[in-house]
Amino acid sequence: MLTTSRFHFAVASLLAVLVLAGCAHSPPSDPWDPLEPVNRFNYKLNDKADQYAVRPAAKVYNTVVPDRVQASVSNFFDNASQPVTMVNSLLQLKWGKFNQSLGRFMINTSVGFGGLFDVASKLHVPHPDEDFGQTLGYWGLGPGMYIYLPLLGPSDGRDLFGKVGDQFTNPINYIDQFDAINNDYPWVPYALRAVEGLNLRASLLGFDSTLKQQFDPYAFVRSYYLENRQKAVYDGNVPANLTRSDDGSNDFPAAAPDQGSSD
Repeated sequence: MLTTSRFHFAVASLLAVLVLAGCAHSPPSDPWDPLEPVNRFNYKLNDKADQYAVRPAAKVYNTVVPDRVQASVSNFFDNASQPVTMVNSLLQLKWGKFNQSLGRFMINTSVGFGGLFDVASKLHVPHPDEDFGQTLGYWGLGPGMYIYLPLLGPSDGRDLFGKVGDQFTNPINYIDQFDAINNDYPWVPYALRAVEGLNLRASLLGFDSTLKQQFDPYAFVRSYYLENRQKAVYDGNVPANLTRSDDGSNDFPAAAPDQGSSD
């Protein structure tokens, strides 16, 4: 999987040159979406796949799997992503978040049985969340054009590049190397990713009714994604000039600062 990831990284690097070229810090209310016809096609394609395959599977999963087990699955993958947060906290010089993420990882991996139980939250350890897309934004790189990917969903040029980069710091992506050495269970990483995706989709079932109420679901998802990613880059403290349209009106209310962590 790591070899494949390097190939994807090279491809994404080339794409990033295109999708980030001349990137503007446009507000989510006025996104740069030059590929909108293609993006809308991909959105409809994903919606059909979700309607006939993913959503029914998620409903069965949600019915059969107890809530506590679903919580443990979420905890496991969240704990596995902590090295991603640690590395990107360092890249952003956020020492407080690095210490918090390291503490969470050590506590939940040991006392929490590999991350199945979120003991750190019970001990009131803050839960930072940083990724390479946020790191690029922290150092001034704009989001680039909006992209809606088949199967993967919403993204932008910056996050597309960032998601590939984060694959190198997620320990799950190294399981296949162990399998290659022992020639055992090469399907494990793919099974884990499938479970992660199914568990995530099940957690979003409650969001379906909100989406159905929207006049233009595509535009709603686009704005929702871009606004939340913008808040993530700035830890909730989005500069005023990035929350305003060209006419100067406020497009989104100022987000509350991140209370759970310090830089």
